Parts: sequence; C-alpha cells; structure tokens
Amino acid sequence: MTHSQIPNLILASASPRRLELLRQVRLEPGSIVPADIDEAAKPGELPKDLALRLAAGKARAVAADNPNCFVLGADTVVARGRRGLGKPDSEGEARRMLELLSGRKHTVLGGVCVVDPGGVMHTRLVSTGVSFKRLDAREIDDYIRSSEWRGKAGGYAIQGLAAGFVRAISGSYSNVVGLPLFEVVQLLGGLGIRPQAGRS
Repeated sequence: MTHSQIPNLILASASPRRLELLRQVRLEPGSIVPADIDEAAKPGELPKDLALRLAAGKARAVAADNPNCFVLGADTVVARGRRGLGKPDSEGEARRMLELLSGRKHTVLGGVCVVDPGGVMHTRLVSTGVSFKRLDAREIDDYIRSSEWRGKAGGYAIQGLAAGFVRAISGSYSNVVGLPLFEVVQLLGGLGIRPQAGRS
C-alpha cells in the first residue's frame, strides 16, 4: 500500500478510468473489489434509475463482505431522451450508437453510491450534457477500427479519439470519463474521508 492510499476505502469497480480519476484527487482506495452484478436494464427502466440502481448494487454487493469499510460504487449510462445506451457488445452495435449520437445532444448520467461501515447508502446522480458534431461514415469507420468503443457506455470514450467529436459539454467532464469528481470528493468528505497529502 502506498502512502496516499486510504485503507478503509474500497472501489467496487474494475474500471481503470475510475481508479485514475480517484488518484487524480488523492482519494486512492486501499483495495479494488469489482462487483459481479447483472447490468442489464429492467423493462421500462429510465436511464437515471438504471445508473443509480447499478451504482448502489455494486456498492452493496461488495459491502456485504467488507462491513467495516467505505465502499464506493459507480455506474455510467449514456441517454438519448428516455433511451439508455449501455456498453456495446459488437462493432455493429457500437456503430448504431455512434450514428444515433451523431449531430445530436445526449446526456451522460453518473450514478454514485457509498455504503458506509454502518451499512447506510449515500447516493448522488450527476447529469452532463454532451453535443456531438455530425459524423460521416469514414469517421465512424475509423473509430470502430480503433476499438476504443469496447467497454464504454454509449460506445465512445471522451478522453480518447472521440474528444474530436465533442462540440460542447455542459456539466462535469470527469462524469463523462467515468466518475463525477466534485460530487465524489464532497460525498466522501462529508463522511470524513478526505484527499491524502502524502507521497504516492
């Protein structure tokens, strides 16, 4: 464990982006325990409800085996209106998502949940508006070939090649990457967990 890690903080996610974001604000968890839950949306479930449910589900699943820790769960859902776009399973699905987002505004919903040592859940939902330029067929083809879409909600990663697709963003940039840092810092700070000043 490094000097800057927080021993009683667990990240319930395998996402390297979320870990890197936490390190950026010196809230590095003492351990990472990915939660194995079903991430499929329920019939008729709104994107905002899905993001919160999955974040809470991940945190609760890991907290059940770690009762004396603070467990942070998070989930990101890209939405076009009432339609949620999860992680594409194939090139064809990723292509359809990019075509849907092309030339339009969409919303990135970030659900965050911390389960404290007493078993109490503390949740936040953060919404960020993102506007894409109109993408031509070659741009979509090139992006699909890059494989950056794999494992990404909505089929793109704003911190990569897709940064060139974004005309405007309204709200938290880090939320689009995978974790709304302002809200996470405030939430954990309220529970007594603050950024570490030690060496990494």
